[in-house]
Amino acid sequence: MRLDLADLRLFLCIVDAGSITRGAAAANLALASASERLRNIEADAGTPLLERRHRGVATTEAGEALAHHARLILRQQALLKGELRDFAAGNRGTLHLYANTAALTEFLPRRLAPWLARRPRLRVELRERTSAEIVKSIEGGLVEAGIVSNAVESGGLHLQPVAKDHLSLIVPAGHRLATGGAVRFGDVLGEPFVGLAPGNALQEHIEEHARAAGRVLAMRIRMKTFEGVCEMVSHGIGVGILPATAASRLRRRHAYHAIALTDGWARRSLCLCYRKWSGLSPTMRSLFQHLGALPRPGEGSRAR
Repeated sequence: MRLDLADLRLFLCIVDAGSITRGAAAANLALASASERLRNIEADAGTPLLERRHRGVATTEAGEALAHHARLILRQQALLKGELRDFAAGNRGTLHLYANTAALTEFLPRRLAPWLARRPRLRVELRERTSAEIVKSIEGGLVEAGIVSNAVESGGLHLQPVAKDHLSLIVPAGHRLATGGAVRFGDVLGEPFVGLAPGNALQEHIEEHARAAGRVLAMRIRMKTFEGVCEMVSHGIGVGILPATAASRLRRRHAYHAIALTDGWARRSLCLCYRKWSGLSPTMRSLFQHLGALPRPGEGSRAR
């Protein structure tokens, strides 16, 4: 059979109305056109589908079967259209987002949760990478966007600041620096350090700056979480470096002092990073607007 969706809709309109005339009106077709299409449907089926009666029409057994399957097909089409609209609106599918450590641990959780809660059919795959790795991935077309530090060299990519991301040195309560002011990273390179686990994007970033200064951090222990680093530092194991927001939040539970780092790379902002606003998927644009993208995000600032 060569029935299309318009044929199925017309047939159901006639069946539901119990009349070819009223069915044609419900389908917004002229009576002559509807009658011609109905004859073609029956000819294509090879069997009568309707019994013509004095006061209208009734379905034959074959007509009942066609009506049943027509309803199933049109219902599936409506579901398909709804799903495609969800994809187009960014409410369904899988969103892949790369972010640095500070974004994943401090910035995203409370901001992402309400946005994602309104999209129960959407999945988000988060990947932790250093800012430099994220920029390379976007430039290479491997990912569409990410969240990075503005300290990274972004080339031709757009960066839009959405939050402060300063780093703080944390030291035990009795440490020689505990009562002082801000310090340079270079002034603490000789200290024993409590670091984050290998592969952590923030820790790699910190160690890169140590190597750039010609030093290797004296690592006493590595912990998987900011909480673990704070626990170790509070017991005098060494010093650590965390996002200032995490250092401030966790001071309620641990005895240490947080000290600002004066280095430019440590006084940074978290930025939405992408090549071109119009090139982002509807889902990513929706998320970035929720996270604080500017009204004209295609003209976002670039890193200096």
